[in-house]
Amino acid sequence: MSMTDPVSDFLTRVRNAIQAAHETVEIPSSHLKADMARILKEQGYIDAYSIDRPQGAPGDMINIRLRYTGGRQSAITGLRRVSRPGRRTYVDAHSIPRVMGGMGTAIVSTSRGVMTGHDARAAGVGGEVVAEVW
Repeated sequence: MSMTDPVSDFLTRVRNAIQAAHETVEIPSSHLKADMARILKEQGYIDAYSIDRPQGAPGDMINIRLRYTGGRQSAITGLRRVSRPGRRTYVDAHSIPRVMGGMGTAIVSTSRGVMTGHDARAAGVGGEVVAEVW
């Protein structure tokens, strides 16, 4: 299966796992996706993640343990791909979007690595707005 947009695949797998109330979700690994998982963990959207190589698998997989509240509500209410392969979205430090009035998180790929919109704004760097989470 050819993968044209791995980031969309990442977001869709997480979205589907939440919809099906799964505890964990497995996603093929890449540097960008590992950084996205790290940000989701730092921001409290997921409980944990690990990068493993399953037996006989060609590449590494990211295992994400999803976070739910006591009432089985997911910590993630929405995920949106912003910059797509057909239409990239780049911003400077001053125009990084605020997600849900600051309640959500923008994931921005900058020249200093992948960081939250808040951190990018603080560091004064812009970049590609990869996704928004809330």
